Amino acid sequence: MQNLFGGRAFAAFIFDIDGTLLTSIAASERVWTAWAVRHGIEVEPFLKTIHGRRAEDTVRAVRPDLDAVAEAADITRGEIADIDGVVPIAGAAEFLSSLPHTRWAIVTSAPIALAERRLAAAGLPLADVLITAEDVARGKPHPDGYLLAAERLGCPAKDCLVFEDAEAGILAAERAGAEVLVITATHPHAMKTAHAVADDYRSLRSVTDEGGKLALQKASV
Repeated sequence: MQNLFGGRAFAAFIFDIDGTLLTSIAASERVWTAWAVRHGIEVEPFLKTIHGRRAEDTVRAVRPDLDAVAEAADITRGEIADIDGVVPIAGAAEFLSSLPHTRWAIVTSAPIALAERRLAAAGLPLADVLITAEDVARGKPHPDGYLLAAERLGCPAKDCLVFEDAEAGILAAERAGAEVLVITATHPHAMKTAHAVADDYRSLRSVTDEGGKLALQKASV
């Protein structure tokens, strides 16, 4: 096994959901495609902008003339109804089950109802600390969610390792001062990043030290 981050031990691990713990890309893009078509938005370039951000922030960016909160609520209802193809990233369930429950959290741009629905569909557990779209005034790429999660875990964000997949989430984690590991399972192309990467969780192992901190190892290829 290879020690990642120079063998550094972290106070806690914090995870994004979509694209990081599970994939809901097909379902999400079906719902957003229908919304874009209804509002005369060119679908292909638009879909590249939706991942990792709160729905209301996405709506505001492309159609500031609309009621973003109402539109986001309608989109969320569609996403809750459509869970076809929502599956865990390989090894995610086993990896989460290996972690002390007080040492990990989830930060997602999704509303709580959608987050819970997708985690259940993928067979993944809820975290004791779950930060959703309703919990922060500013979503990713702002750091608010990660800062709040670290606070509720009882440690500084700079002592946490964030697992992310999307540009907005990576930027949010960086701004919070956290270390980042990029999960690339859902990336169709190689991602240029200065951060450590892993395809999925099958090669990853968490090691808890005597003080309860978590180090991360990766199987050597």
